[in-house]
Amino acid sequence: MAPEHEAGRGTAAAPAPLTSTDPGAGRRAPRADAPSDAPALSLDGTWRFHLADRPGHATPGFAEPGFDDGGWSRLEVPGHWQLQGHGSPAYTNVRYPFPLDPPFVPDENPTGEYRRRFDLPPGWPEGEAVLRFRGVDSAFTVWLNGTELGWSTGSRLTTEFDAGPLLRPHGNVLAVRVHQFSPASYLEDQDMWWLSGIFRDVTLIARPPGSVGDFFVHADYDHTTGGGTLRVETDVPATLSVPELGLSGVPAGQPCRIPSVHPWSAELPRLYHGTLSTAGERIPLRIGFRTVAVRDGLLTVNGRRILLRGVNRHEWNPGRGRAVTADDMLADVLMMKRHNVNAVRTSHYPPHPDFLDLCDEYGLYVLAECDLETHGFTVAGWRRNPSDDPRWRPAMLDRMCRTVERDKNHPSVVLWSLGNEAGTGGNLAAMAGWVHERDPGRPVHYEGDGDSRHVDVYSRMYATHAEVEAIGRYEEPPTADPSADAHRRGLPFLLCEYAHAMGNGPGGLLEYQRLFERYPRCQGGFVWEWIDHGIRRHTPDGREFFAYGGDFGEPLHDGNFVLDGLVFPDRTPSPGLTELKAVFAPVRLAVEGTRLTVTNLHDFTGTAHLRFRWSLETEGEPVAEGVLRAEDVPPQGSVAVELPVLPPVAGESWLTVRAELAGDTAWAAAGHEVAFTQHRVAARRTEPRRPAPLDRDDFDDSGTLVRLGGLRVRGPRLDVWRAPTDNDRTTNADAVESRWRALGLHRVTHRVIGQEWSDGGLVVRTRVAPAATDLGLFATYHWAGDGPALLLRVEVRPDGEWTAPLPRMGLRMAVPAGLGEVEWFGGGPGEAYADSCQAMRIGRYRRTVEEWQTPYPMPQENGNRRQVRWAELRGGDGGLRIEGAPVFDLTVRRWTSEDLDAARHPTDLVPGAVIWVNLDLAQHGLGTASCGPGVLPEYTLTAAPASWTVRFLPL
Repeated sequence: MAPEHEAGRGTAAAPAPLTSTDPGAGRRAPRADAPSDAPALSLDGTWRFHLADRPGHATPGFAEPGFDDGGWSRLEVPGHWQLQGHGSPAYTNVRYPFPLDPPFVPDENPTGEYRRRFDLPPGWPEGEAVLRFRGVDSAFTVWLNGTELGWSTGSRLTTEFDAGPLLRPHGNVLAVRVHQFSPASYLEDQDMWWLSGIFRDVTLIARPPGSVGDFFVHADYDHTTGGGTLRVETDVPATLSVPELGLSGVPAGQPCRIPSVHPWSAELPRLYHGTLSTAGERIPLRIGFRTVAVRDGLLTVNGRRILLRGVNRHEWNPGRGRAVTADDMLADVLMMKRHNVNAVRTSHYPPHPDFLDLCDEYGLYVLAECDLETHGFTVAGWRRNPSDDPRWRPAMLDRMCRTVERDKNHPSVVLWSLGNEAGTGGNLAAMAGWVHERDPGRPVHYEGDGDSRHVDVYSRMYATHAEVEAIGRYEEPPTADPSADAHRRGLPFLLCEYAHAMGNGPGGLLEYQRLFERYPRCQGGFVWEWIDHGIRRHTPDGREFFAYGGDFGEPLHDGNFVLDGLVFPDRTPSPGLTELKAVFAPVRLAVEGTRLTVTNLHDFTGTAHLRFRWSLETEGEPVAEGVLRAEDVPPQGSVAVELPVLPPVAGESWLTVRAELAGDTAWAAAGHEVAFTQHRVAARRTEPRRPAPLDRDDFDDSGTLVRLGGLRVRGPRLDVWRAPTDNDRTTNADAVESRWRALGLHRVTHRVIGQEWSDGGLVVRTRVAPAATDLGLFATYHWAGDGPALLLRVEVRPDGEWTAPLPRMGLRMAVPAGLGEVEWFGGGPGEAYADSCQAMRIGRYRRTVEEWQTPYPMPQENGNRRQVRWAELRGGDGGLRIEGAPVFDLTVRRWTSEDLDAARHPTDLVPGAVIWVNLDLAQHGLGTASCGPGVLPEYTLTAAPASWTVRFLPL
């Protein structure tokens, strides 16, 4: 049963939601969320709505059935009032948008009043009924036909009230008053938009005599025998039937031992369908046999160590906020499965329960988190933090209880989390103790418990690669309390957040994954986060963009820090998600000589569900293809497969091997690619240079190229600036943007030292440097003719003692705006950077300049293609071919890096009169310093002598 929970309807003497730290009054005890055949009536749809600017201005008598609400607005439920024309959204990450004065909130507290009229369907049974609210933000009070039922807090938690005695066949009036802020808001300082209202579904559910109040399915799996034990606890007499297991009419509470069952896991999400029957209703069950335990310092499922390839998921829809739809939830699950994600942390609250149904069905491990965060108390040094204040203990226990009781029957839930960034204190210890007693079959997680005294896994967020390796070696620093050290060193390690996926990035994913695979104690983690929380808006002329903090005039906000997802707000995958898929691939392929080594990183499944398809391309053009014959590789096993004899090739050729689904699955069709590898079969042929004279008219008096064949061009000249990425430009200590700007790299000037013409060509010597510093770069351009083409060799030498890495080392030039079609042979199809290129494959690709761009909601450096051998830009103005010796990085845009730097939204970017082309030797890595470690040393672009060559051929 729930700790300190009340039953029955509230009275007028119940504590008000604005004056008490209590969690509510008049509510039913929490129970498992489950469908049944009992009559139910959805109360979703259009409600009457009025918004008062403060509780003192609320409407007297609004809950009375005869109140005239004809002049009120209409509001869709589920939904947020700020997204339907009433007030404005506000975003803060850590700071509370009200004074830190617990438990009080300001008088300026918008208060929404809802009214809904409804009739009961024909045949609705007399007797008990439950009114269920699955999510209301923040505190709310409910009246039915003029009688107060009670009040509640816990915005992302289910609340139920008894409603049966008050129901009428016709003309029922449901009234709800919702306060945007309440004492409970101090427990809900999650990193997300402050949005209010009835944002999840509302349902009236009949409770016939003898119906189930609550039930708990225990379905354990014995990995040593392959058998299962099934027992269902109920609060009323009931029977259990599972036809697939030969069970019929088994009394509830009686253990059933089944000699052989197929266990549930994220890889093989086997569910057995059953029915729980009582005198009053029938409840369909989906039973997954599995056992979760921490054994020998490892987190195990069904007796095996698992590796969590996870993401953190907030609920989000760009038009509806947290009022997500069934399509949203299914799209998330399918996209996760298709990108090799196997785990979800429900940051930082329980999701809509239908999402967990999908995790059960499709196979995702879930770290289910309580609706708790008090992060804003950090600004006061954690003073008065509710986590260690006994007055808040009932509310915190209530939240934990409602989380566990609602979701306890989901096999996908393998860990419970007490919450996020709520400091430390006795209330958290009490929550952990309650969970351990109520559900000992699942480990408990809480990252904020640095000594891990009360939890079963050691958790960190944004630990560096070096720290993760030290933890994997059991060489981490000791605990603050020496008496806890041995306990923590005996725990498995998870990164509940890592690799902050904000904007262009994250970098360094591969290096994290290698550590997880190398050290058994390091069992993976959850990338922050799944989706950008941008709100869909339009410019006056109708162009769409996604708004972030500050776009609604908030006096206190955290800007675009709310845009930190692997998918864009409209659920378009970002390049970061494509990279994650490659890094998370559960099958590793490697070509060595005439063999392909297949390493199976699955924990439970072999590779029989995969086929291995190979293709051979020369200069990106298909030559041959086929399917390899490979045996079934067992979990964690490896085999070598003989490759076919390849046909002779002429030119640079690549063998690509893909692991793809051999048949349809619930989450993807046959042919879906799970993993790939590439191997160069033949190198690029180097053609001899054909010396030719230069035309002086192609250059201006400073030695800058201005004409190439019939094309008017500008440049190329040395370029070291890029529009900072989110990982460059944060306030994190590892961020580099401030150092770049302090050096003036965003405003360099060019000075020609000299130029020399000779029979061999033109040499132009320059110094490139920003104002107010003696640092600079000597850049020498060696121009020569090469048949009908121009050959440029660039040499760069730093001048002075450089203390910061460079954003880029390359050339920038302008070409006619008509050259808007790009074809290239090199890395693609999407963008890639030095520390984020596992999804890149060498091939031949075509894109328009518009398609080349990655539309990050906050504009920044994007679109780089690595290891380009050649590229052709074509259009009505002719064409231009650019070749590397041997390769270069390529970016093409209709705006400059400075334009990108200045833009706040993609709609700020206006195409110019030319196309800007960057031909780079290298760029600085991406890292994850927006909230995590910076760029690893091997991907840092230091100022050092460099040279590279490109060839320009007019077409």
